[in-house]
Amino acid sequence: MEQINIGLVGFGTVGQALYEVVSSARNAHAAVRRICVRSLDKPRKVQVPAALLTTDAADIVNDPDISLVVEVIDDPEAAYRITCDALRAGKDVVSGNKAMIARHLPELIELQQATGRALLYDASSCGSIPVIRNLEEYYDNDLLLEVKGILNGSSNYILSRVFDHGEEYADALARAQKLGFAESDPTHDISGNDSLNKLVIITLHAIGVYVPPKDIFVYGIPTLRAEDIRYAREKGMKIKLVAQVVKLSDAKFTMFVMPEFVAPNRYIYAVDDEYNGVVIRGECYDRQFMFGKGAGGRPTASSLLSDITALRHNYRYEYKKSGFTPRPEYTADVTLKIYARYEHTDLRAGLPWIAVNEEYRCDEYRYVIGEIRLSDLITAAPLLRADDIFLCNFPRFFADRDD
Repeated sequence: MEQINIGLVGFGTVGQALYEVVSSARNAHAAVRRICVRSLDKPRKVQVPAALLTTDAADIVNDPDISLVVEVIDDPEAAYRITCDALRAGKDVVSGNKAMIARHLPELIELQQATGRALLYDASSCGSIPVIRNLEEYYDNDLLLEVKGILNGSSNYILSRVFDHGEEYADALARAQKLGFAESDPTHDISGNDSLNKLVIITLHAIGVYVPPKDIFVYGIPTLRAEDIRYAREKGMKIKLVAQVVKLSDAKFTMFVMPEFVAPNRYIYAVDDEYNGVVIRGECYDRQFMFGKGAGGRPTASSLLSDITALRHNYRYEYKKSGFTPRPEYTADVTLKIYARYEHTDLRAGLPWIAVNEEYRCDEYRYVIGEIRLSDLITAAPLLRADDIFLCNFPRFFADRDD
């Protein structure tokens, strides 16, 4: 069987893990032939022959002996340029860069069709969980109703330490950084933007519609405080950072990322530490649950290797659902029930509540529980960035089916 010669762009935690996994996988029939790095002199845990290293991605893209480019760098725009150059050069590409893919999916699909080459990116969405390929192949019908879950292992690890081990939020974040589950700058993970990018990709493969990240409401956990944790515990629930896309009807669907109160009878309640969990709901099969590690070098490398071996069998995404007619349209005209805690920013007067179900006031803080349109939360996004505010969603979609 002919060997796949890989050009690896990026040699951080994931890149080094992939090099080790490929080198030890007996049935991969693949080998890393060149590695593009930022610095030739940087100390690395994984030692490789110096002849493999280059600082110029063009050395990989233009190498006729390399048939596959695997891109695992942080910079989404640089990743996009390298991916496009590789496809145009007649090479297949495997990527784990969810920000790059979420921002440029339409152009990347068009380029694949124009060049006849394949871009695979299962590793971009849920670490070790093969959610993209399952949505693309197994759930390739219009009976799918919802995809919902925990898509970021870093934020989930922090929340698990808070709720299961009683740690303070700041201590849990520091522990996540020490273990390598969160970056020194964890903003992308805890803000919800990482989950948002993954949700954009999942939605295209679940429903067949691309929605730009800028059009979607995202709210993270940086402002979680002790009083929010106390409220959840008093109600017997945990707080999880949840991304979801929900088909409202044949004509409409909605999607958003928010912290959510999760009851013990929900599948994702038990998804803890750096794990991800995805619930896929359908008209006929009710709910199916996928679970696996969502943070760390080796789980992501395992998913990248799966894409590499799939290319050996000429696998490519067909994007079949994008050709369905009619396709549902994205809408933010839906009503949510949320908990809104604040200190100085008056959310009771500052948001256009449809109904207020409960209010609480004390000297230190206040909260409102009520109904509000998702579109109004999008409009109010600048106000909601204040650091004295925390929002949390109460699940409503399909709640009657899960009791």
